[in-house]
Amino acid sequence: MLATQTITISRVKESRLREVDFANIPFGKIYSDHMFIADYRGGEWRNFRIIPYGYIPVSPATPALHYGQAIFEGMKAYRGPEGEALVFRPHDNWMRMNISGERMCMPHIPEELFMESLSTLIDLDRAWIPSTPGASLYIRPFMFSADEYIGIKASSDFTFMIILCPVGAYYSTPVKVRIETHYTRAIEGGTGYVKAGGNYGGAIYPAKLAQDKGYHQLIWTDGKTHEYIEESGTMNVAFIINDTLVTPALTDTILAGITRDSVLKLARSWGWKVEERKISVRELIDGLEKGTVTEAFGMGTAATIAPIELIGYGEKDYILPPVSERKYGNRILEELDGIKRGLKQDPFNWVVRM
Repeated sequence: MLATQTITISRVKESRLREVDFANIPFGKIYSDHMFIADYRGGEWRNFRIIPYGYIPVSPATPALHYGQAIFEGMKAYRGPEGEALVFRPHDNWMRMNISGERMCMPHIPEELFMESLSTLIDLDRAWIPSTPGASLYIRPFMFSADEYIGIKASSDFTFMIILCPVGAYYSTPVKVRIETHYTRAIEGGTGYVKAGGNYGGAIYPAKLAQDKGYHQLIWTDGKTHEYIEESGTMNVAFIINDTLVTPALTDTILAGITRDSVLKLARSWGWKVEERKISVRELIDGLEKGTVTEAFGMGTAATIAPIELIGYGEKDYILPPVSERKYGNRILEELDGIKRGLKQDPFNWVVRM
């Protein structure tokens, strides 16, 4: 793809890096100096460019605005011991983005285009990778329809972009969640298994209702009966039940999280008991009442491992054991963080140096 086409680079006249307080980085509000853009026109990718970060012209008729024809990914880069950029499992994000694209009638992104645009952009803005503990460079590849047509059909023109965002911790404290039994994140046959923008937009209102009651997020249940656990907020979810790591089995209503897969691979390599299966709300509540559910945590790129301290259901809140006493989630977080930062062995070759 890039053998005959090069990435043109237009650099900023002056970096905004000195304006950033890396000791106090809010999540998702600060962006690096440059961004990558590619156009899909006439059935092929073209016009590869890196330009200063900023607003872009978009047709008001684009289906991305009217019908949500947009997909995205999320990954992170970390500053390694020798100052190198360490990116965690980018090939898996590339593969998942194309799964999302197929479901949303969007063109395939060649691996070379994805990886070379990513590495070139990161190399240009390498100084934006934080070195402060707990911080990283969040990477957001995304694609949206660029047609100028408000009829509902598969689009023919698209824009692929990557932006970079230095971030601190997504959650500063253990999270409080509420089991949702009315609103639905995804339904069988829908788009719950892909990273389509509409999946997240539709979840904002029920999440806000929970936040108004003092919770951070929701635990989503299945859309048919609301009897089975699916995800937690924007993350996959896992529980320690009778010393077994249990997480909902993947279906077309659950995103195949890369952090989730990493957790399961590590746990199995350590000889832990692991189950991927249906988890009923009733089983979870019974386990919380009897004390057989000892840990709960979300798994996602933004937070890595987000320990859950409290689960609300109906009119009652169930408090889990203190995070400091948890051996499963804490070990996974420590191991993953060490691998991502080049401080621990990488037995699965997950980290790509750029």
